[in-house]
Amino acid sequence: MVSIGTNIKLLRKRLKMSQEEVAQALSWTRSTYSGYENGVAHPSLEGMVQLSDFYKVSIDVLLKKDFSQLSEKELNQLLSGTNVDLKGQKLRVLTTVVDANDEELIELVPMKASAGYTSGYADPDYLKVLPTFYLPFLSKQKKYRSFPIQGDSMPPVVEGSYVVAEYVQNWMSVRSGTPCIVVTKDEGIVFKIVHNLLETDQSFQLCSTNTFYAPYLVHANDILEIWKFVNYISPELPEVRMDDQGLSRSIQALQQEVHTLKNTLVQRD
Repeated sequence: MVSIGTNIKLLRKRLKMSQEEVAQALSWTRSTYSGYENGVAHPSLEGMVQLSDFYKVSIDVLLKKDFSQLSEKELNQLLSGTNVDLKGQKLRVLTTVVDANDEELIELVPMKASAGYTSGYADPDYLKVLPTFYLPFLSKQKKYRSFPIQGDSMPPVVEGSYVVAEYVQNWMSVRSGTPCIVVTKDEGIVFKIVHNLLETDQSFQLCSTNTFYAPYLVHANDILEIWKFVNYISPELPEVRMDDQGLSRSIQALQQEVHTLKNTLVQRD
């Protein structure tokens, strides 16, 4: 059986870090981290997520592969990102909240709680205090979550809106041009139009509908979750712009009303 302790010890040494340094980076005590390396204790699910994020290796690989048996080339390939789980076939943790009938609820991430989402997205204690709601017209076979929108990069979705989005397990299934909530390690929650470049660059290009903001690439290793846009709740009514034909019809209708009114006045005289 593969020892995760052996694997994380090897990874730590490759980074030339001490147990104390890694423990501090993870906000753990040295004794806690040391216990995991020495095999006297086993990390919780949340702990596995933190180790996976820190060492940039999937949980599935940490649990199933014996790094000590890999050649230097194989280990380099694994750590360079060629093992990225693009199709969601490996273990990708999704913690969720259910009601008394064991039906999944839609968690709403408030604006104040959004900054902590990248560290709390897999933590049941973080999720269980979030507001929840239910939308009966959404499929019970899919998982949804609602995220706050900040900034002006994605009109007509304005700051203060909430996007309801569907969890994406297989990242390869995301079609270019799809609006998505992308949870990244560095930026946290971002709402963008995504272009799928996984086959060529193992990356997504993220674009804004506001052309003032330039597109940029995010590698799959830097992404925690992807949620596909379903709908949004906004405090503002989007601006309605009438096309030329619609404007012409409105002018004609107005002219007809004026003409009718004039005829009525003439008849009265």
